[in-house]
Amino acid sequence: MERPDWVSDTVDPDQPSAARMYDYYLGGSHNFASDREMARRALALFPDGQLAAQANRAFLHRGVRYLRDQGIRQFLDLGSGIPTMGNVHEIADDATVVYVDLDPVAVAHSEAILADVDRAGIVHADIRRPQDVLESPVTRQLLDFTQPVGLLMVAVLHFIGSDDEAAGIVGTFRDALPTGSGLVLAHATLDSRPDEMKRIEEVYKASANPATTRSYGQIERFLNGWDVIDPGLIWAVQWKPDWPDAGDRDPSWCGNYGAVGWKR
Repeated sequence: MERPDWVSDTVDPDQPSAARMYDYYLGGSHNFASDREMARRALALFPDGQLAAQANRAFLHRGVRYLRDQGIRQFLDLGSGIPTMGNVHEIADDATVVYVDLDPVAVAHSEAILADVDRAGIVHADIRRPQDVLESPVTRQLLDFTQPVGLLMVAVLHFIGSDDEAAGIVGTFRDALPTGSGLVLAHATLDSRPDEMKRIEEVYKASANPATTRSYGQIERFLNGWDVIDPGLIWAVQWKPDWPDAGDRDPSWCGNYGAVGWKR
């Protein structure tokens, strides 16, 4: 296949990526045939998957706007993925933003669209190594760790297989941030459709990013050390909703819990 100029020679187009599959769910164009094939397999098991991805994106926007309205002017977006409409630096257009992703396509495309944006940057790093993120020159240049930071962990922790490792990652980033920092967290759950979610996990095992869906109690553990605001950890579509497509359906259809909190 002919490679677009934003795809490096190190990218294997035959290895599906969660970031590129998510881009496909959101209607983006930065994905390969392998990503689309695996995404369609997942959607066959979870037909609401594309709508759920949009709901998750809408939750991110609401969380960012909430933190911005409370005075947060800098954000660290972990597992930011391939940029689509409504990036964090567009939602919070007076804030500085550091995006972080492991997928080289996500990083390359982010670098391209941020080339002329002096208040946002991208770090190519694995969140399993928080110090690589925190000590990156991009992070140090853009973020002032003496001032509150909005930590965004939306649809990223379910790509960490171990509960202990995921909790440790959240804790390390929390401890690196000053009091008054905020957290926006969303995580896929097996509570609503356990059989479907387990089958989707099997699909994702063939990707570069195996997924682990978790129960409410497992996800709640990741909020230790944060003062979670009302309405607490809740279905993402129910968190301060302004999204019309949520409708009157059982909110568990979205498959994600979401919460926002402050560092104590």
